[in-house]
Amino acid sequence: MDKRRAMAGKKLCLLFFLIIAGCASIVYKSVDYESLYGPSSPKQRVMTPEQARLYQQEHKVSFYHDVKPILDSRCVVCHGCYDAPCQLKLGSIEGLDRGATKQLVYDSTRLEATDPTRLFIDATDTEGWRKKDFYPVLNERIDTQVANLDNSVLAKLIDLKRLNPQPASGKLGKDYDLKFDRKLQCATIEEFPKYQNEHPRWGMPYAMPGLSLKEENTLKKWLQEGSKVESLPPLPYRTVKAVEKWESYFNGSTLKQQLVFRYIYEHLFLGHIHFKGHSDTEFFHLVRSKTAPGQPVEELKTALPYGDPDGRFYYRLRPVTETIVDKTHFVYELNDQKMQRYDELFFKPDYQVMSLPSYQPEVAANPFKAFVELPLVSRHQFLLDDAQYFVSGFIKGPVCRGQLALNSIRDQFWVVFTQPGQFYPKSASAFLADNKQFLGLPGQKGNQIGLFAFVKYDDYGRQYLKAKNAFIDETLPRNVGFGLDNIWDGEGTNQNAALTVFRHLDSATVVKGFIGDTPLTGWVVDYPIFEQLHYLLVAGFNVYGSAGLQIASRTYMDLLRQDAEDNFLRLMPAMERQTIWNSWYPGFNSLRTAPPQLSLDHPSKIKFLTTDYKKEFFDQVRQKMGNAAGAVDTINRCQQDVCIRANTTSVQQQADSQMRNLAKLKGHKLGALPDSILLRVETGDPAGDLVYTLLIDKAYSNISTMLGTNFRRMPENDRMTIYPGFIGSYPNFYFSVEKEHLGEFVDMIRFARTETDLDNLYAKFGVRRTNPEIWQQADWFNGQHKKYRGMEAGLLDMSRYHNL
Repeated sequence: MDKRRAMAGKKLCLLFFLIIAGCASIVYKSVDYESLYGPSSPKQRVMTPEQARLYQQEHKVSFYHDVKPILDSRCVVCHGCYDAPCQLKLGSIEGLDRGATKQLVYDSTRLEATDPTRLFIDATDTEGWRKKDFYPVLNERIDTQVANLDNSVLAKLIDLKRLNPQPASGKLGKDYDLKFDRKLQCATIEEFPKYQNEHPRWGMPYAMPGLSLKEENTLKKWLQEGSKVESLPPLPYRTVKAVEKWESYFNGSTLKQQLVFRYIYEHLFLGHIHFKGHSDTEFFHLVRSKTAPGQPVEELKTALPYGDPDGRFYYRLRPVTETIVDKTHFVYELNDQKMQRYDELFFKPDYQVMSLPSYQPEVAANPFKAFVELPLVSRHQFLLDDAQYFVSGFIKGPVCRGQLALNSIRDQFWVVFTQPGQFYPKSASAFLADNKQFLGLPGQKGNQIGLFAFVKYDDYGRQYLKAKNAFIDETLPRNVGFGLDNIWDGEGTNQNAALTVFRHLDSATVVKGFIGDTPLTGWVVDYPIFEQLHYLLVAGFNVYGSAGLQIASRTYMDLLRQDAEDNFLRLMPAMERQTIWNSWYPGFNSLRTAPPQLSLDHPSKIKFLTTDYKKEFFDQVRQKMGNAAGAVDTINRCQQDVCIRANTTSVQQQADSQMRNLAKLKGHKLGALPDSILLRVETGDPAGDLVYTLLIDKAYSNISTMLGTNFRRMPENDRMTIYPGFIGSYPNFYFSVEKEHLGEFVDMIRFARTETDLDNLYAKFGVRRTNPEIWQQADWFNGQHKKYRGMEAGLLDMSRYHNL
């Protein structure tokens, strides 16, 4: 009897299993979209002016007026850059129509370079992207209202969110994967039933509240109507004339002009060009084009700006038509004064250009070879004039993505620059020419770089540091050193002279002025360091390159940091240099870095009155720079009984006072907070509410190794920097606090000890991912960001917002 019951039980289990399997097969069964809606083929979405006029008369949804604002504020905040999930960039109709792909841009396991997939460059139409394995998220089959929704991945992701809304309070559960390097699920329309079954809560916007019904209906109505787009209006006449003027200038034909503008192009190609005095929404890319001025731009598809053009090309200004996102937005302004400055730097000096350098990587990747005929002082001053822009290149460029790429720099440090021509310029030029091999960078190996190439280039870098120290010993008389006269002061007005760099774990920011308390380390950047930073991390960094390039670039960055720190040490008292260096790289960790070049035979010319050498040095630098050093930081470095920030109201002063109390918290008391926070201080008038950025400056025992970050943490030495306004592109969290409760907010952070304490803090003052009002808060912060920073502001990214 028991055996028969057991057998019956087994049969019942088998039947149950078969039923479940059958249900699963139904759930996962793919829809035959071709049979339903015909073959897939890219559509012409941009309308002619006449089509747009008729479209408008029928009161249909406008892409630019109705749809794009929703995409920008709810979708582009995560889908707007190289790291957009599935490479789905939603900041333009070109990106939306291109669609998505399963290919990765950032792939640390890639042994060989892959083909680039840069929007607007590597394919010029949707058919070209289909050949590169991008799949549509809009309907590309028969044009009916049913097909336009049922055959759209975008529509299905919106519907999935509506069907499975997330919680409206508390933290999100474990079914949401928010890891920085999470495995992406890039489902095609055919794969969507399986995706929906396995991840029912992964509708869009991902891990955020869904769209409002009005927003959702607007998007779906636009999709139903065929996803049509108005053509962009022509550029204003004033802008057209400015483009013509600058394109004519950039395409001068003499050897000197060709060399100068090659140099300028290779430094400006990544950022956004703006004509001073024009609309603050009008930006351009400086590109190389097969077509001459006056014709449509046909951009060269080389992976790097010094790639072989393979024939005649022209420098052109291509309008930026996609949404401006802060994480890639840094601005270089052109006007008549800038043209005069170029003439002053590069065309007035008396020198000859006898030939043009090769585009072969062994030459083109090394600026000390390629541009040896350009005056050293002119190149140096060109970089200094807009130093924040050029530092932003490696901060906001594709290289600076993720913790591994960024752990070669401290969380907060100050940067100053050497004075051009101050240190024996002829001898310095000869030294650089003699050591150009040691100044070689990983990019000169091109796509042939191996996984262990970093060994060779690290050796080059160490030999250069030794040669540089020997050059100083040979050039400077014994007992003669460096002083404040070696520091560029910005002529007393140029605020590019003093910069602060912040690292926010997996992103970074550079701002003008000395922000925060006196840092652990400082950088004194000379011309070779500045040029190497650019060609290592901007001009010579191929984000589609192999793991070998990524590793070699990361390890070489350690040597550039140490070179800048060595320059700083040479300004400290000679007998204190080793002690100061030991405080930066304590214990056995010092064995993992290059030894410091201390130049002990050359004492500092600076007269120190205290033993707080770093603080005293920067105080003297600030005094020397005057207005070029920017405003005094009265929140983080208040040195008086009462500190009042200039041009502030009584409400701002009261808030500043509480922020000053918060900035005093250090060490483990900061463990409750993520790296980058935006705080809204509610005043009773939303337009008058205040913004502060709270940054946690984490301490590490050593930053000269790529791995083992957690083992190198020193949380007892963590500090906080508070800035009135915006710093950073990726806020990790929002707080919104009424001004009357700022003291309570500060105390809750100070005394948070348990998980319950933290939960109470985030529940009372935080804006969690589950908060239905998070989008309204994001809209407010983005509006204020534009108000605070003008044309330099872009949309803030929400992809690294924490689940607290």
